[in-house]
Amino acid sequence: MRKGINVPQTAITSNFIDKKCPFTGDVRVTGKIFQGRVLKMKAEKTIVVRIDRLLYNKKYRRFGRRHTNLSVHMSPCFEGLVHVGDTVICGETRKLSKTKSSVVLDFVKKSTDGMFKRLDEL
Repeated sequence: MRKGINVPQTAITSNFIDKKCPFTGDVRVTGKIFQGRVLKMKAEKTIVVRIDRLLYNKKYRRFGRRHTNLSVHMSPCFEGLVHVGDTVICGETRKLSKTKSSVVLDFVKKSTDGMFKRLDEL
């Protein structure tokens, strides 16, 4: 595995079979590593990740916002841990299907501790 990416404990302890898993399968992470937000989880073992980026406009000397939606393979070792709105770390691989060419490597939970506070507490 790459530096800084650890194998999740569920990949070691559970007994699932997934050839496209980056930890227990035949897939190697060979390209870029990027971070995005989970938009959809409607398909089995596939999630849609939104990647936000800034594009510099030379004429107006300002940055414009752009985004890309990617289909990403999510291994069963992350099942039940990743939800819509969470931030995931993904890595590029070989082509896995018609639309998927990257896998989930790690996730960061969406913080909800400071989102909803009562007016009395403020």
